Amino acid sequence: MVGVGTQDSLGLAESFVQSTGTTFTMLWDPTFESWRQLGISGQPAGMLLDGNGQILDSWRGAIPQSRVLDAIAA
Repeated sequence: MVGVGTQDSLGLAESFVQSTGTTFTMLWDPTFESWRQLGISGQPAGMLLDGNGQILDSWRGAIPQSRVLDAIAA
């Protein structure tokens, strides 16, 4: 799992990571280009990619555990 922060500032993003106890890798993109390339228009949002970087599923809101597990099983 990788998070991509683009909103607010790097300092606020770092504070968020510390205050929430986030343990997965977080990347910072102040340009929003990563979101544009991935079609993300707001947060929270997520997507599941295969080993080749192809999007298997995407969603807005909380992580849909059953959808993610089903996609992984397939």
